[in-house]
Amino acid sequence: MNHKIKIGYFADGPWAHRAFEKLIADQTIEICFICVRYDTKDLVLQEFGQKYHIDVLSVPNVNAPEFIEKLKEYGADLFVSMSFNQIFRQTFINLPLLKTINCHAGKLPYYRGRNILNWVLINDEKEFGITVHYVDEGIDTGDIILQNTYEITDEDSYATLLERAYDGCAELLYDAVKRMQNGTVQAVRQETIDKIGLYCGMRMEGDELLHWNQTSREIFNFVRALCVPGPQALSFIKGKPVKINQVKLVEGAHTYKGIPGQVIGKGKQGFYVKTSDSMIELTEYRYEDRIKIGDRFGCERRTES
Repeated sequence: MNHKIKIGYFADGPWAHRAFEKLIADQTIEICFICVRYDTKDLVLQEFGQKYHIDVLSVPNVNAPEFIEKLKEYGADLFVSMSFNQIFRQTFINLPLLKTINCHAGKLPYYRGRNILNWVLINDEKEFGITVHYVDEGIDTGDIILQNTYEITDEDSYATLLERAYDGCAELLYDAVKRMQNGTVQAVRQETIDKIGLYCGMRMEGDELLHWNQTSREIFNFVRALCVPGPQALSFIKGKPVKINQVKLVEGAHTYKGIPGQVIGKGKQGFYVKTSDSMIELTEYRYEDRIKIGDRFGCERRTES
């Protein structure tokens, strides 16, 4: 019989919801408090707190001395971070006996940082990773506790990767907590895998703009990386916005010169659009007007005079 482990849960969003359900079902794991993001105050986690009689906390600075003193009252053995958005400092990290761990949807030491599932698709990766690691004061640089990788195929998109990652994070985080509980962790220092690693920046408004002077493969990857529930790739025809949710590679398409972004034909599901090397088929989009052969996609919104 495992001895009971008490965890403090710093969390937000669907990642955290599924992991919570996995953790709470284990009677040898006690979630002694939930700390939600201060800016969003996750309502689902608040409902979980009410249902299971768990204190729900929210604070602008988790490293503040007065908050540290409050956390001491809970006597947590371990702090767990799942999609939390504050940087933890050393006093906070070392407060529980078993320290602080985080679940990251990236294959550390590669793909540290933000918006990893978008970046792996943009970079045409054939797999993505999920890692549970100890927290230190760096960005996703702590020793690795557990890691899984998942295949990416051409049928995948941001939506399918996100769904797989929600479940994968819940499973891996639970397994890591059990190893912490049983004292069977064999952590791996990230620099033994790669001394430099790879960092990804947060994607922001404007990064969804689609540049047509890329190859068909690059455009295919870009569009599927930003599909719903993402912002969708953005282009313009005659200054009017076109939200692009899906394009398809054209089997057997030839490499040839032309005008990237020009609509060159009608396909079975949509329109063929010239790319830098060949063409893609535009299959899912939103546009307030009709697309016609000869139209040109561009990067600018124009006001008609």
